[in-house]
Amino acid sequence: MHRPSGYIQSNERVTFSIKYEDNDLLVVEKPTRIVSQPGVGHEHDTLLNGLFVNYGKQLQQLGQARDFGLVHRLDRETSGVMLVALTAQAYDGLRKQFEERKINKYYWALCLKAPKDSQGVIKRPILEQLKRKNRYTSIRKASISNAGKPAVTAYRVLSESNKAALIEARPVTGRLHQVRIHMDLIGAAVLGDKLYGPNIVKHASPRLALHAHRIVFTHPVKEEPMDIRTKWPKDLRTTLNRLDIPRPDLETPKPE
Repeated sequence: MHRPSGYIQSNERVTFSIKYEDNDLLVVEKPTRIVSQPGVGHEHDTLLNGLFVNYGKQLQQLGQARDFGLVHRLDRETSGVMLVALTAQAYDGLRKQFEERKINKYYWALCLKAPKDSQGVIKRPILEQLKRKNRYTSIRKASISNAGKPAVTAYRVLSESNKAALIEARPVTGRLHQVRIHMDLIGAAVLGDKLYGPNIVKHASPRLALHAHRIVFTHPVKEEPMDIRTKWPKDLRTTLNRLDIPRPDLETPKPE
């Protein structure tokens, strides 16, 4: 059967959870190892394919011109919250907020160790590259380079043990693999990262220990402040325990 250009096939086997929903937008939690949108090798098994099961009509109306509602993306290995627009007004409003850097995204990163400074801001440019893996496939990778685009990440150490450190990172810009590269730069490579950092981190976690746990923005239609948060991912709880790091979503509230 011939399918028109821009056709997205729905796939009910792609699962995700919904953290917020209204007529204009969704905030969903993407699991690890799920690609955000269709591409070579992942035409039918992406988050967008899963979204089309229940939201296909709205997303198809937005079309390729508005990325079928995907306002931003997460790396395949990274889990966490993502914004999805359901209307043109919401998409355009959220994209404007991203361009003006008015949307704050917060990541939990389980790292090899704590950096020298317990908090700070990393300002080092990142250059994106397409490297050929073999004659049929290539991978996107990035590196610190003065030839790259400006990249800024704020961070703070939440807790640490003699085995690892838990860091909260807030990327101000949105470069490829930005948090991973900047954490490695300050000696705090993310555990489970098979692209960046020393060999010791590659198998130190069952998967990349990076989770987008919070997103703060202004509702593009209602103009209300929004602050959507998630819990520490279940598949990494054993890893936290093994490394003697307390769960960040179970912290005792500080007395006022």
